[in-house]
This record gives sequence, structure tokens and C-alpha cells, in this order.
Amino acid sequence: MSRVGWMRIAVIAAAIGLLEFCCRTGLIDHRVVIPPSQMADALAQLLMSGQANDQIVRTFGIVLVAASISVVAGFALGVVVHALPRVRHALDPFFATYYAVPIFIFYPVLIVIFGLSVMPIVLMGVATAIVAMIIATLNGLDRIPRVLGKVARVHRMGTVATALLLKLPAAAPHLFTGVKLAVSYAFIGVIASEFILAPAGLGRVISDAYTDFDNRRMYALMLLLIVVATIVNMLLHVLDQSWAERRGIGKP
Repeated sequence: MSRVGWMRIAVIAAAIGLLEFCCRTGLIDHRVVIPPSQMADALAQLLMSGQANDQIVRTFGIVLVAASISVVAGFALGVVVHALPRVRHALDPFFATYYAVPIFIFYPVLIVIFGLSVMPIVLMGVATAIVAMIIATLNGLDRIPRVLGKVARVHRMGTVATALLLKLPAAAPHLFTGVKLAVSYAFIGVIASEFILAPAGLGRVISDAYTDFDNRRMYALMLLLIVVATIVNMLLHVLDQSWAERRGIGKP
């Protein structure tokens, strides 16, 4: 592991240790935040009991579906918009201000249309994540060196071969950034939607635990979400770094 990686671990460990100290010494009221050790213990007990397994599977399944749709559809739409300069010129202001609009205001409308089903949550996850992938795709395609087109013509490569062997690898770093953002935004969109009106899911369970003053259950599930999201993000980062090093643009 690199020195930067160890520094990140040290910072996280110090933050956890400080929170543990503040909670144990009463600097932070236990009715507000419980010590991290108690969060971990509550999470272990919850997972072993199996009480929340259905909700865990439901939420992470929805996140996976929303992220997958966002990545695939966002890439496809990005390619189409990039190929149509006039359309892109018209949409650029929309992309620039998209995340300034509170997307969750449309959730009640989706509830009216689709009912209290999984569909509104999936659509909210996609709506939150897809634009990040579109923007990353546009940025990646914009930064493809023009010389690659000349290389393709010299080697008499077809359109598909040029796209797969030259253009896609050149745009890959930006595309991977889009994937990481799409996954992160999918987590946010799905969990936040479950908080609002969803009949089930981790967001709903955390909201109910908050209402019932069940701090152990609430913080246990919050810890689960943090750990899973962090692990997924770290795995994507490792893949990104590995790909960059293979292309010769990794660490100096």
C-alpha cells in the first residue's frame, strides 16, 4: 500500500478514535451518537439475527439496478449527444445546472404514477446518477487525441475497431470517473428516496429507527451503508488505478 493509502487509513482511524473518546467520556451525549464500537456491535448482532436481511438485499439490489442503468444509458446518451453538436449546445446549460435542482421534488409525482413500488425508487436513483455519466462521457470523448483518427486511417481500421481499440481506451479514465460518480449518486438517490415514502428498504428502516429513538439500530444500518459504499468506491478506485498503470499514466 502506498504512503497516501496509509495516511488515509490513519486519518480514518484517528477520527473513529476521537469519536469513541468523545462518546465514552460524555462529551457527546449517548442519546445523540453512540460510540463506534457499539455501532459495530449492533451491526454484527443485526446481521447475525437476519432481521434486516430482506431490507438489505432490497436496497442494494435497487442500487445495483439504478447504477447499471445509469452507466449504460448515460454512456449511450453521451455518445449520441456528442455526435450531435447542435443538440449538445442546447443541452449544455441543462447539464451545467442539473444538480442545482432538487430532484426529489419529483418523487411524489412518481409515486402517483407508479404507486408505492420499486419503480419510483429505481427512477429516482437513475435520475440522480445518469447525468454524471453523460457528462463524463462527453468529457472523455472531447479529450480523445485527434491523432488517433489518423492512426486508424493509416491502418485502415473500421469504425467499430477504431471505437473499441483506440477511442474507448483513450476516453476510459473519464468514463471510469463517470462510473464512480454514477454509483455514488445511485446510493444517494435510492437511500434518500426510501427515507421519504418507500414502504421498505434500509432508508425506511433507518427512518423508523430514528422515529422510535432506536439509536443502536439506526447507527448500525448507517454504518453498514457507509462501509458498503466505501468498499465499492475503493474497489472502483483500485480498478481505475490498475487500468491507468497498464496504460502508462499511473503513479509517477
